[in-house]
Amino acid sequence: MTTNDVTTADTSTDNPHDAPAPACVMSFNASDPSGAGGLAGDVVTIAAMGAHALPVVTAVVLRDTAEVFDHTALDPDVLVEQARSILEDVTIAAWKVGFLGTAESVSAVAEVLSDYPEVPLVAYMPNLSWVDEDDQTAYLDAFRELVLPQTEVLVGSHQTLTDFLLPEWSGDRPASPRELAVAASQHGARFVLVTSVPLPDQFLDNVLASPQGAITGEKFERFEVSFVGAGDTLSAALAALLASGSELHAAVGESLAFLDQALDAGFRPGMGNVIPDRFFWALPPAEEGAEGAAPEGDGGEQAPKDPRHVH
Repeated sequence: MTTNDVTTADTSTDNPHDAPAPACVMSFNASDPSGAGGLAGDVVTIAAMGAHALPVVTAVVLRDTAEVFDHTALDPDVLVEQARSILEDVTIAAWKVGFLGTAESVSAVAEVLSDYPEVPLVAYMPNLSWVDEDDQTAYLDAFRELVLPQTEVLVGSHQTLTDFLLPEWSGDRPASPRELAVAASQHGARFVLVTSVPLPDQFLDNVLASPQGAITGEKFERFEVSFVGAGDTLSAALAALLASGSELHAAVGESLAFLDQALDAGFRPGMGNVIPDRFFWALPPAEEGAEGAAPEGDGGEQAPKDPRHVH
């Protein structure tokens, strides 16, 4: 090949590769082979929200779409090296913390987080009923002591957060989002985003709260099916929006709207639960006359939705 055949890189200022990169979110979470939650769920959700995911594997979960069977945690040193290797190269704008595996891994991750106190942290607390009781207790104690003091928003279902933050709760009524926020604040977390708060009708409330009271939220109509991956989807979407510069109350509203539509468009890839479709907005319009197509007129056109502005 002659020198005339060599293609040189474009060094002009119009090079598209020199354009600003999307906001980067580092996610600490487990590998989930179902793709419902864990790192797989975080990566697609963060991408759908217009940000870039930096996934750090904390554990390998053995599960299908119906249940979790077991997990194997990575060595904490390996976990930390994954994170620090990319942190030396890429500037991040938000953290997402999911399932970290063991109490030792919680400690290792917390040390990394502490080096970047200005970066907002969204921490998701999943239901860990499948974890051995002693290991679960050690994990939750470490999470309270080491991660919550660095947390901007703690996300979890009403029941899970009640068990985590108010394990001795014995009131005649469920704990309120404000009471959960007060309990979280005692460990250093600034806000809680409580999902699936039971209401007396066919709705579930989702509330962002501080120790002073509820701030914003959204009611969802109760679905007749069971989902897996909803909590990871919501918390990853919130982290991506905060990374992109959205104010907290607006980011919560946007991420709740995103989750609602992802659940509404969810699919069942196996014999278990339904998985959220995080790319519902990218589906092409239904063809005219096809089953499920929108009627003509009166705004019936179905256009792909903007991932940053769901409705």
